[in-house]
Amino acid sequence: MINMQLIPTKYFITSGKATSETSGLNAFDRALRAAGIGEQNLVAVSSVIPEGAERIDPIEIRMGAVTHCVLSQMRGRGDEVISAGIAYACRKDGKGGYVAEGHLHGPGSSLRSELEKKVGEMSSIRGTAFEGTQFVIEEMTVPEGMHGCCVAALVFTEYR
Repeated sequence: MINMQLIPTKYFITSGKATSETSGLNAFDRALRAAGIGEQNLVAVSSVIPEGAERIDPIEIRMGAVTHCVLSQMRGRGDEVISAGIAYACRKDGKGGYVAEGHLHGPGSSLRSELEKKVGEMSSIRGTAFEGTQFVIEEMTVPEGMHGCCVAALVFTEYR
């Protein structure tokens, strides 16, 4: 039996938004590029920040690298308001942290309220208090005749 455990030791936060005349997929691709993670093979992971993981400034990741991240995205069409974001917080007892992602057709302020509720419940079901919650939210009104996309991500970069 192989026991493979990748425990992230570093992560960064990023976000971006973009439009495309062609498609929602192309807007998503452009938004990922705006966030600096458009040349990686992204693998979605759930929302646990391991104990001792350090937040760093965004770094360049090699093209084609398999890259684990907690990713939120929202796509829309002309004249829609769209938002995507993450909220993240560390436990007060120092035993790691958690990330909540969200997206909606609507303003960033509504998304922030939704994310606050999600983080609150994550704290409650674990019976532990969190330090101050941080938010990264992208919002845009998609121009008429265009496709738009907002993304926000917590990206893991190094492992032990």
